[in-house]
Amino acid sequence: MQINIDQTHWYDRIWAALIFFTRLPFWRLHQPPKACYATVVEHWPLTGWLTGGAMAATLYFGSWYLPYSIAVLLAIVVRLLITGALHEDGLADFLDGFGGGGSDRGRILSIMKDSHIGTYGVIGLILYMLLLAAALIAMPVELAALTILAADPYSKMVTSQLITMMPYARSEEEAKNKTVYRKISWQAGVGLAVQGLLPMAAYIWYTGMPWDLIIFIPALVMYGLYMLIWRKIHGYTGDCCGAVCLLVELAVYLVVCTQ
Repeated sequence: MQINIDQTHWYDRIWAALIFFTRLPFWRLHQPPKACYATVVEHWPLTGWLTGGAMAATLYFGSWYLPYSIAVLLAIVVRLLITGALHEDGLADFLDGFGGGGSDRGRILSIMKDSHIGTYGVIGLILYMLLLAAALIAMPVELAALTILAADPYSKMVTSQLITMMPYARSEEEAKNKTVYRKISWQAGVGLAVQGLLPMAAYIWYTGMPWDLIIFIPALVMYGLYMLIWRKIHGYTGDCCGAVCLLVELAVYLVVCTQ
Protein backbone atom coordinates (compact mmCIF):
# COMPACT_ATOMS: atom_id res chain seq x y z
CA MET A 1 0.00 0.00 0.00
CA GLN A 2 1.31 3.46 -0.96
CA ILE A 3 1.82 5.63 2.13
CA ASN A 4 1.52 9.40 1.88
CA ILE A 5 4.21 11.57 3.52
CA ASP A 6 1.62 13.10 5.85
CA GLN A 7 0.75 9.63 7.12
CA THR A 8 4.32 8.97 8.29
CA HIS A 9 5.66 9.58 11.80
CA TRP A 10 8.37 12.07 12.72
CA TYR A 11 10.64 9.31 13.99
CA ASP A 12 10.35 7.48 10.65
CA ARG A 13 11.60 10.64 8.93
CA ILE A 14 14.60 10.83 11.26
CA TRP A 15 15.40 7.18 10.59
CA ALA A 16 15.19 7.86 6.85
CA ALA A 17 17.64 10.77 7.16
CA LEU A 18 20.12 8.66 9.14
CA ILE A 19 19.88 5.84 6.59
CA PHE A 20 20.13 8.19 3.62
CA PHE A 21 23.01 10.39 4.78
CA THR A 22 25.19 7.76 6.48
CA ARG A 23 26.48 4.29 5.72
CA LEU A 24 25.88 3.04 9.24
CA PRO A 25 23.51 0.04 9.35
CA PHE A 26 20.50 1.92 10.74
CA TRP A 27 18.38 0.08 8.17
CA ARG A 28 18.94 -3.12 10.16
CA LEU A 29 17.16 -1.54 13.13
CA HIS A 30 14.21 0.06 11.36
CA GLN A 31 12.85 0.39 7.82
CA PRO A 32 10.87 3.63 7.41
CA PRO A 33 8.27 3.97 4.63
CA LYS A 34 9.72 4.99 1.27
CA ALA A 35 7.76 8.26 1.37
CA CYS A 36 9.94 9.43 4.27
CA TYR A 37 12.95 9.78 2.00
CA ALA A 38 11.39 12.87 0.41
CA THR A 39 11.81 14.60 3.80
CA VAL A 40 15.41 13.65 4.62
CA VAL A 41 16.73 17.20 4.12
CA GLU A 42 14.46 18.35 6.95
CA HIS A 43 16.61 16.33 9.36
CA TRP A 44 19.93 16.74 7.57
CA PRO A 45 21.48 18.95 10.31
CA LEU A 46 20.55 16.31 12.87
CA THR A 47 22.74 13.82 11.04
CA GLY A 48 25.46 16.46 11.33
CA TRP A 49 25.28 16.04 15.09
CA LEU A 50 26.33 12.42 14.49
CA THR A 51 28.99 12.96 11.82
CA GLY A 52 30.32 16.10 13.47
CA GLY A 53 30.39 14.39 16.86
CA ALA A 54 32.32 11.40 15.52
CA MET A 55 34.77 13.63 13.67
CA ALA A 56 35.32 15.94 16.65
CA ALA A 57 35.81 13.04 19.08
CA THR A 58 38.33 11.38 16.77
CA LEU A 59 40.28 14.61 16.43
CA TYR A 60 40.22 15.50 20.12
CA PHE A 61 40.96 12.10 21.64
CA GLY A 62 43.25 11.08 18.79
CA SER A 63 45.45 14.08 19.55
CA TRP A 64 46.16 12.58 22.99
CA TYR A 65 48.12 9.74 21.43
CA LEU A 66 49.07 10.91 17.93
CA PRO A 67 50.59 14.00 16.34
CA TYR A 68 47.86 16.58 15.86
CA SER A 69 48.08 16.61 12.05
CA ILE A 70 47.54 12.84 11.96
CA ALA A 71 44.56 13.14 14.33
CA VAL A 72 43.04 15.70 11.93
CA LEU A 73 43.48 13.37 8.96
CA LEU A 74 41.99 10.45 10.90
CA ALA A 75 39.00 12.61 11.84
CA ILE A 76 38.40 13.37 8.16
CA VAL A 77 38.70 9.67 7.32
CA VAL A 78 36.16 8.75 10.02
CA ARG A 79 33.59 11.10 8.54
CA LEU A 80 34.26 9.77 5.05
CA LEU A 81 33.64 6.25 6.31
CA ILE A 82 30.41 7.23 8.09
CA THR A 83 28.95 9.10 5.10
CA GLY A 84 30.44 6.91 2.39
CA ALA A 85 31.95 10.12 0.94
CA LEU A 86 28.43 11.05 -0.15
CA HIS A 87 28.99 14.81 -0.08
CA GLU A 88 32.52 14.56 -1.49
CA ASP A 89 31.11 12.61 -4.43
CA GLY A 90 28.62 15.44 -4.92
CA LEU A 91 31.40 18.03 -4.81
CA ALA A 92 33.41 16.15 -7.45
CA ASP A 93 30.39 15.79 -9.75
CA PHE A 94 29.48 19.44 -9.20
CA LEU A 95 32.97 20.64 -10.13
CA ASP A 96 33.11 18.37 -13.18
CA GLY A 97 29.69 19.50 -14.37
CA PHE A 98 30.08 23.21 -13.80
CA GLY A 99 33.72 23.18 -14.84
CA GLY A 100 33.37 21.16 -18.02
CA GLY A 101 29.78 21.82 -19.05
CA GLY A 102 30.20 25.47 -20.01
CA SER A 103 26.83 27.20 -20.35
CA ASP A 104 25.01 24.14 -21.70
CA ARG A 105 22.46 23.12 -19.05
CA GLY A 106 21.91 19.68 -20.53
CA ARG A 107 25.63 18.97 -20.72
CA ILE A 108 26.20 20.10 -17.14
CA LEU A 109 23.46 17.79 -15.85
CA SER A 110 24.76 14.93 -18.00
CA ILE A 111 28.31 15.31 -16.70
CA MET A 112 27.12 15.46 -13.09
CA LYS A 113 25.16 12.25 -13.56
CA ASP A 114 28.18 10.44 -15.03
CA SER A 115 29.77 8.19 -12.39
CA HIS A 116 33.28 8.83 -13.73
CA ILE A 117 35.34 11.59 -12.13
CA GLY A 118 37.06 14.15 -14.34
CA THR A 119 39.96 16.58 -14.03
CA TYR A 120 37.94 19.32 -12.34
CA GLY A 121 36.61 16.88 -9.78
CA VAL A 122 40.03 15.40 -8.94
CA ILE A 123 41.76 18.77 -8.60
CA GLY A 124 38.82 20.24 -6.69
CA LEU A 125 38.69 17.39 -4.18
CA ILE A 126 42.45 17.58 -3.58
CA LEU A 127 42.29 21.33 -2.98
CA TYR A 128 39.23 20.97 -0.75
CA MET A 129 40.87 18.29 1.41
CA LEU A 130 44.09 20.31 1.69
CA LEU A 131 42.18 23.43 2.76
CA LEU A 132 40.03 21.45 5.21
CA ALA A 133 43.03 19.79 6.87
CA ALA A 134 45.10 23.00 6.90
CA ALA A 135 42.26 25.02 8.46
CA LEU A 136 41.74 22.49 11.25
CA ILE A 137 45.48 22.11 11.91
CA ALA A 138 45.74 25.91 12.20
CA MET A 139 43.36 25.86 15.20
CA PRO A 140 44.10 24.67 18.74
CA VAL A 141 42.79 21.14 19.21
CA GLU A 142 39.90 22.03 21.52
CA LEU A 143 38.76 24.88 19.30
CA ALA A 144 38.94 22.66 16.21
CA ALA A 145 36.80 19.97 17.84
CA LEU A 146 34.21 22.49 19.01
CA THR A 147 34.14 24.17 15.60
CA ILE A 148 33.42 20.85 13.90
CA LEU A 149 30.50 20.22 16.27
CA ALA A 150 28.98 23.57 15.31
CA ALA A 151 29.95 23.83 11.63
CA ASP A 152 28.68 20.45 10.46
CA PRO A 153 24.99 20.93 11.44
CA TYR A 154 25.08 24.64 10.57
CA SER A 155 26.34 24.06 7.03
CA LYS A 156 23.63 21.47 6.44
CA MET A 157 20.96 23.84 7.74
CA VAL A 158 22.17 26.67 5.47
CA THR A 159 22.42 24.39 2.43
CA SER A 160 18.91 23.02 2.96
CA GLN A 161 17.58 26.43 1.91
CA LEU A 162 18.41 25.50 -1.70
CA ILE A 163 15.35 23.24 -1.63
CA THR A 164 13.16 26.25 -0.92
CA MET A 165 14.95 28.72 -3.18
CA MET A 166 14.67 26.76 -6.44
CA PRO A 167 13.10 23.65 -8.00
CA TYR A 168 14.74 20.30 -8.61
CA ALA A 169 16.66 20.42 -11.89
CA ARG A 170 15.69 16.92 -13.02
CA SER A 171 12.59 14.77 -12.93
CA GLU A 172 12.14 12.16 -10.22
CA GLU A 173 12.87 9.39 -12.73
CA GLU A 174 16.20 11.02 -13.65
CA ALA A 175 17.30 11.52 -10.04
CA LYS A 176 20.24 9.38 -8.93
CA ASN A 177 18.38 8.15 -5.85
CA LYS A 178 14.93 8.29 -7.51
CA THR A 179 13.81 10.76 -4.84
CA VAL A 180 12.87 14.43 -5.08
CA TYR A 181 12.87 16.30 -1.78
CA ARG A 182 9.62 17.97 -0.84
CA LYS A 183 9.44 21.72 -0.32
CA ILE A 184 10.30 22.75 3.23
CA SER A 185 7.27 23.96 5.20
CA TRP A 186 7.53 26.60 7.89
CA GLN A 187 7.26 23.90 10.55
CA ALA A 188 10.15 22.00 8.99
CA GLY A 189 12.03 25.29 8.69
CA VAL A 190 11.71 25.86 12.43
CA GLY A 191 13.01 22.35 13.04
CA LEU A 192 15.95 22.95 10.72
CA ALA A 193 16.78 26.20 12.51
CA VAL A 194 16.81 24.45 15.89
CA GLN A 195 19.00 21.61 14.59
CA GLY A 196 21.51 23.91 12.92
CA LEU A 197 21.57 27.01 15.10
CA LEU A 198 21.53 25.40 18.55
CA PRO A 199 25.07 23.95 18.29
CA MET A 200 26.31 27.15 16.61
CA ALA A 201 24.80 29.40 19.30
CA ALA A 202 26.36 27.29 22.06
CA TYR A 203 29.70 27.39 20.23
CA ILE A 204 29.70 31.17 19.82
CA TRP A 205 28.67 31.67 23.45
CA TYR A 206 31.39 29.34 24.76
CA THR A 207 34.27 30.45 22.52
CA GLY A 208 33.40 34.12 22.15
CA MET A 209 33.96 33.95 18.40
CA PRO A 210 32.54 36.87 16.35
CA TRP A 211 29.04 35.66 15.53
CA ASP A 212 28.56 38.05 12.62
CA LEU A 213 31.51 36.69 10.60
CA ILE A 214 30.79 33.03 11.38
CA ILE A 215 27.11 33.37 10.48
CA PHE A 216 27.33 35.86 7.59
CA ILE A 217 30.33 34.71 5.52
CA PRO A 218 29.25 31.04 5.15
CA ALA A 219 25.72 32.23 4.30
CA LEU A 220 27.24 34.55 1.68
CA VAL A 221 29.13 31.58 0.22
CA MET A 222 25.86 29.66 -0.02
CA TYR A 223 24.14 32.57 -1.74
CA GLY A 224 26.96 32.97 -4.26
CA LEU A 225 26.79 29.27 -5.11
CA TYR A 226 22.99 29.49 -5.33
CA MET A 227 23.33 32.29 -7.90
CA LEU A 228 25.81 30.21 -9.91
CA ILE A 229 23.59 27.12 -9.83
CA TRP A 230 20.48 29.09 -10.78
CA ARG A 231 22.23 30.82 -13.66
CA LYS A 232 23.66 27.57 -15.04
CA ILE A 233 20.93 24.94 -14.55
CA HIS A 234 17.91 26.77 -13.04
CA GLY A 235 17.50 24.26 -10.23
CA TYR A 236 19.32 22.14 -7.68
CA THR A 237 20.44 18.51 -7.70
CA GLY A 238 21.68 16.25 -4.91
CA ASP A 239 25.24 16.87 -6.12
CA CYS A 240 24.69 20.62 -5.77
CA CYS A 241 23.48 20.15 -2.20
CA GLY A 242 26.50 18.04 -1.28
CA ALA A 243 28.94 20.50 -2.84
CA VAL A 244 27.38 23.57 -1.25
CA CYS A 245 27.28 21.86 2.16
CA LEU A 246 31.02 21.12 2.10
CA LEU A 247 31.99 24.56 0.83
CA VAL A 248 29.80 26.35 3.40
CA GLU A 249 31.33 24.22 6.16
CA LEU A 250 34.83 24.96 4.86
CA ALA A 251 34.01 28.68 4.96
CA VAL A 252 33.26 28.35 8.70
CA TYR A 253 36.66 26.73 9.32
CA LEU A 254 38.50 29.35 7.27
CA VAL A 255 36.78 32.17 9.17
CA VAL A 256 37.59 30.63 12.57
CA CYS A 257 41.25 29.87 11.81
CA THR A 258 41.85 33.49 10.83
CA GLN A 259 40.55 34.92 14.12
